[in-house]
Amino acid sequence: MQNWLASLGDYLAGVLEDLESLVGIAVGILFGEHVVFILLGVGVLFTIWSGFGQWRALTHGVAVIRGKYDNPDEPGAINHFQALSAALSATVGLGNIGGVAVAIAIGGPGAVFWMWVIGLLGMALKMTEVTQAMLYRNTDDPKNPHGGPMFVVEGLLRSQGGRLGVTIGGIFSFAVLLAAITGGNMFQAWNVAEVTTQYFDVPYVNSIDLGAQLDWINPEKTAVGVVLMVIVGAVILGGIRRIGAVAGAIVPFMCLLYLAVGLVVLVLNITAIPGMILDIILGALPEQIGGRPSEPGGAFIGGTVGMAMIWGVKRALFSSEAGWGSAPMAHAAARTDEPVREGVVAGLEPFIDTIVVCTVTALVILSTGAWNRGPTTELPEDTTILVERDGDAWQISTPPLPPRFEEIRKIRGTEDGDSGWTVNDSVFLLVDAHEDPEHPFSRHRVFGSVSEITPEGALVSWEEFPSRPMLDEGGTPVRDEDGRIVYQGVTLAERGVYANYPGASLTAHAFDRAIPGLGLGKILVVLASWLFAVSTMISWSYYGEQAVYYFLGTKHIGKVGLFVFRLVYSMLAAVSCIGFITTDRELDMWTTLGMGAMIAINVPIMVIFGHKAMKAYHGYFRRYKAGEMDAEAQRTETTTED
Repeated sequence: MQNWLASLGDYLAGVLEDLESLVGIAVGILFGEHVVFILLGVGVLFTIWSGFGQWRALTHGVAVIRGKYDNPDEPGAINHFQALSAALSATVGLGNIGGVAVAIAIGGPGAVFWMWVIGLLGMALKMTEVTQAMLYRNTDDPKNPHGGPMFVVEGLLRSQGGRLGVTIGGIFSFAVLLAAITGGNMFQAWNVAEVTTQYFDVPYVNSIDLGAQLDWINPEKTAVGVVLMVIVGAVILGGIRRIGAVAGAIVPFMCLLYLAVGLVVLVLNITAIPGMILDIILGALPEQIGGRPSEPGGAFIGGTVGMAMIWGVKRALFSSEAGWGSAPMAHAAARTDEPVREGVVAGLEPFIDTIVVCTVTALVILSTGAWNRGPTTELPEDTTILVERDGDAWQISTPPLPPRFEEIRKIRGTEDGDSGWTVNDSVFLLVDAHEDPEHPFSRHRVFGSVSEITPEGALVSWEEFPSRPMLDEGGTPVRDEDGRIVYQGVTLAERGVYANYPGASLTAHAFDRAIPGLGLGKILVVLASWLFAVSTMISWSYYGEQAVYYFLGTKHIGKVGLFVFRLVYSMLAAVSCIGFITTDRELDMWTTLGMGAMIAINVPIMVIFGHKAMKAYHGYFRRYKAGEMDAEAQRTETTTED
């Protein structure tokens, strides 16, 4: 029996490995760098086609969300402001905190410039895809309409006959479900549990002993997941009206709080801003027109203009969800009979998400020097550092690390007499080695983790650093007299040891540097993570509901399916925090697959049938210029007063 179970386990493990390999290939096709350039090109297309419609979003769109054109008698469930808030709550999230940090850490200051460019182009993408969705939304129930790319493609291809439109809509809906459950829900909950338990102890559960059989369960993180489950479940069980109401309250509050604290930090570092803006512009432009690559300095190992562009574009597109087809599902619930009006409102999303929120994060990281920070400690000059090759990798060995520098301990709020080290602290050394084809400099990071705290200092287990063979002019590996391949050497660049701050932790460190010892980063990032994650989870639950509705409809089976989805969706928030997920990469593959499929379906629809959205767009603003919209607004105000 045991042999049979072992064989079955091995077989299933092999199947899972093959499946992950296939999914990895699909992700490379659906969500590779070429997708970034496609979205960039489509954004330029609709910017020109609409006559720079971004301006309409910033002017007319603002008037719409202020309620000037609200009419309670028009089909829809929520007003324009609530629809914008619901869509924003899905986009303004952990990507605004951690994603921006990743872009700067890899691409340098120039990445911010390309985030601005994509923020503007993304406005045209959102405006077009939402206008299309409003043209083809389902209003069988005027008080609870449904929309999204699946309804668009079905409506556009219905006249052709056959099942092509329904099939494409079904594939898109399945991709939405996959993205909602993983990226929109489990990823958010897992990250909140991680960042919360990193900084705080959860009362009453931190000492629970579940026994050896269940030692993989983390009681603290599970408790966080249960709280999230209750909050999210209480909101989404109330449907789109409750989601819109909650989003309308949370989104403005969380954005204003985050922006207010960010602006305080920028005021404290105001003298650094002029040089910072110059670095952003020069780091984004080619050397032929006066630009310059971001040189290595401190913890930053250097970046090219190409790296700045790729990472700035990628993070802006992924943060704003422009072109994904997700936002149209939220805006389809808006109360209006003018498709373009809601499309123009949607154009505000990338501006708020990228141009405003992401920019504040980026400027805080740059102005405080968190991105090119100095070392957290330094190895004494008389210490011996061994750099030896083990097979095809280099292995670094260092003596115990001295206490962190006093300045660093002050920033972290470390108590007097404490070295500042804790087990599992992530650090890295800088080495000079081979040149990377994707990187113009020979500077590299070698990561390690504090494994033990001793009286002599912090012991670090360093990861292996991959070896590269020396090549001759013909690209052939060089061999020694015995025929063995000669590997390129590795040289320690300096004696400094740097603290590693991946993703959101770099943003938290930036806030901590602004006011040392206050713990501003800890408080703000944890609070923002909760607010951003909850808002994202409730909005993506609604996107998942639209997919369920597309499959099952509104009859009895549809109502049952919707209830089951809401229940399972809420429970997965707690399940994801139990402890079986150890890294975000375990969810990222499936999330990326779903989002990649959404883009692969939505973008061709936008391009092929874009003339319908643009015809409606230009027709609407011809009537607007003729004064018809102001007359409508006056009639609405009169009706409301009566």
